[in-house]
Formats: sequence, C-alpha cells, structure tokens
Amino acid sequence: MGASQSAGTEHEFQDLADRTGFSLEQIGNISKRFRQLSNNQETLSREDLASIPALDNNPIRAQIINAFFDKRNLHQNETGTVQEIGFEEFLMVMTHFRPAAMGLTEEERENLRREKLRFLFNMHDTDSDGTINLEEYRRVVEELLSKAGTIGQETAKAIADAAMLEVASTTRGKMEPDEFYEGITFENFLQILNTFDIETRMHVRFLNMDTANLRCGKSK
Repeated sequence: MGASQSAGTEHEFQDLADRTGFSLEQIGNISKRFRQLSNNQETLSREDLASIPALDNNPIRAQIINAFFDKRNLHQNETGTVQEIGFEEFLMVMTHFRPAAMGLTEEERENLRREKLRFLFNMHDTDSDGTINLEEYRRVVEELLSKAGTIGQETAKAIADAAMLEVASTTRGKMEPDEFYEGITFENFLQILNTFDIETRMHVRFLNMDTANLRCGKSK
C-alpha cells in the first residue's frame, strides 16, 4: 500500500512538473512547506497564511495573502476569491515567483514577464474591474508609508494622490484640471514598470523558502 501511494504521488508530481516547469525535487520541497502551513491538512486557509510571523509587519500583508486565494491567479477564467486552496492551487501561485529558466527565447521571456506583472497588478486591483483606481492606489501607498512610522496618514494620502496624478500624466499626457482619471489599466501598468527588474524582486521569503532558488528548467 505504501509503495502504491508513493507511486501515485510520484505520478501526480510528474504531472505538476510538466504543467509548471518545477522539478520533482522542487515540487517535493514546496509540498513539505504546504503541509507545514496547513498543519497536514488537504487545504490551506487564509488563517494559515496569516499566522506566518514574517508577514506581521509587511505593509501589504493583506494583498499578499489575498493573492493566494484570487481566482485570477489560480489559472481560472473567472474573478472572485476562494476560501481555501489545495496544493495544486498553491503551486500554481508559486509559479509566479520563480526566476526565468535558462535558454528561453525573447518571446517566452516576455510572456513570463507579463504573467508576473499581471500577478502584481491583480494584487492591487482589489475589486477585479481591470483598473487600479485612485482608492486602491491610495490604500497601498498609505500602507507602505504610514507603517514606516515617519509620516502621518494625511501626508501619505497626499503623496498617493500626487503619485497617481504623475502616473496619469505619464500614461495619458496632459490632463485638464477638471478631468477625471479613471485609473491604471494593465497596459498602463506595463508602461510604468517598463524598466522594473521583476526577476530579482519578486520572491516569497516569508514562506521560509527563497524562490530565487526555484529556477526551473526550460519547459518542453
């Protein structure tokens, strides 16, 4: 029976390796971390992730946790969130944090970059309407600045508003004083982060795993 279960797990892991690009060893390590976080349960809850000490002082803690339960990040063609995720869904989210494989073509590398930036965009587009509006942007900037303990909330709000106006001028050109800026679309987001080094910055060390070491082989 033990051998049968082992063979079943190996077959399941091979299927996941083919779909995600992770090696069998990497999937095994991520599986161990999943079991630790879920207390050996089949599914992982928001509370399980919220209990990670390294997340306590993270200014975008809520967005990070929500990203693991956002249907847009689980390769599902729908919006909304789920209450719990299994290992396969957890692994799918982890693929957004892995470094690019060696030997990718320029097109493959660009597609991977877009996937990572889409994931980052989804974290801040909290109402899933396809734009990061002023309130969503303001919330993130306020959290980042106010938790630094050096400025007050009103000052952080003013900085967020000024930053959004600067973004508007970059993506839309000159705007009239009474013109309303509806928000940042994904295409705007790509333009703004055109030179952003997503490969070296997008890691999840709070899971006690350094995803910089999860470089996968080139998918066949």
